[in-house]
Amino acid sequence: MKFSDFVQRQAVTAALKADTKEGVIREMVQSLVDAGKLEPAEQEGIVKAILKREELGSTGIGRGVAVPHTKHASVKNLVGAVAVSHEGVDFDSLDGEKVYLIFMLISPHDRPSDHLRALENVSRQLRDDSFCKFLKQATTSEQILTLLDEADTNQFGS
Repeated sequence: MKFSDFVQRQAVTAALKADTKEGVIREMVQSLVDAGKLEPAEQEGIVKAILKREELGSTGIGRGVAVPHTKHASVKNLVGAVAVSHEGVDFDSLDGEKVYLIFMLISPHDRPSDHLRALENVSRQLRDDSFCKFLKQATTSEQILTLLDEADTNQFGS
């Protein structure tokens, strides 16, 4: 699975305004609503589902990366958003460090393999130090999208 299979191009944020975990989650869910990929009436339920998942254990996986995710009945297909925080956000990460790169995934309950394949793709690509470095330096959504496209075509070392 590639980023282009699930990342909504209109839900890429180059400079998050939020500075808390819940604020980041809300801002990213809002970006998916604004992109027309989530129903506004489902927004609060999706935020709560992601926050509930965070209670099980932080999705801040270390190295400045978080992958908040959930399954939700209101989505028909896997949708994703990407955001960069230049100041960093405390995400209760496993390594105790701030998070700068956030990849959000929301999938339907009946498509668990898509959810797992997307998580695997994100984690594999984010092991590439140069990919992460360039993403953290991106200042526009277009730059982020170009990097995601390059990752999809194996232009990084992973």
